[in-house]
Amino acid sequence: MTWHADILTLFPAMFPGPLGESLAGKALGAGIWSLKATDIREFGQGAHRAVDDTPFGGGAGMVMRADVLDAAIGSVADGQRPLVVLTPRGVPLTQKRVQKLAAGPGVILLCGRFEGIDQRVIEARNAEEISIGDYVLSGGEIAALALLDAAIRLLPGVMGTAASADEESFSTSLLEYPHYTRPATWQDRAVPETLTSGNHKAIADWRRQAAADITKIRRPDLYAQYIASGAIAP
Repeated sequence: MTWHADILTLFPAMFPGPLGESLAGKALGAGIWSLKATDIREFGQGAHRAVDDTPFGGGAGMVMRADVLDAAIGSVADGQRPLVVLTPRGVPLTQKRVQKLAAGPGVILLCGRFEGIDQRVIEARNAEEISIGDYVLSGGEIAALALLDAAIRLLPGVMGTAASADEESFSTSLLEYPHYTRPATWQDRAVPETLTSGNHKAIADWRRQAAADITKIRRPDLYAQYIASGAIAP
């Protein structure tokens, strides 16, 4: 079964973009996933295909119209895939949410522009608001690409080794441990001796400890979850 993504955007030419390259691009060509980008302006009002209007209550900027967006959503909605609005005010995107999306039939992504989207269509369509970080982009397209990339790489047959995702950052409550490859010594910097020992248990312990150490320093919030999960503090 093909995992299908529908993108609702004012800039359909931005897709597939980088998703047409590398592993995602090969998977797209192989039919593991599919993509359709729909131009919201096709559902615009009047001779000029207006998709936005001034905000009630005043203020700067324009707001995307509920009626226009509802028509665009209705053209692709199937009652099976979740509708996601990419917005900085949304719930932070997590690996757990990405895994659930990848395990489903696909996703519908609504990319906002201007000052935002009329709240009524978000509520009427029971849309899920997701953010990819605490910053503001010009629109939802780049955020949509990030979400899709995160999900597509988890689809069966996309990554060469299924186990590659098991130890990545956020797969557990820890960030990923550091990686090393040849040469064993570079600019007087040697690879940690444990990693060249051939002792698999010692290597696993080293990686777990290194992951815990880096998480404690860089993401104390995740480290707290790691400890709360019952893990032994290093």
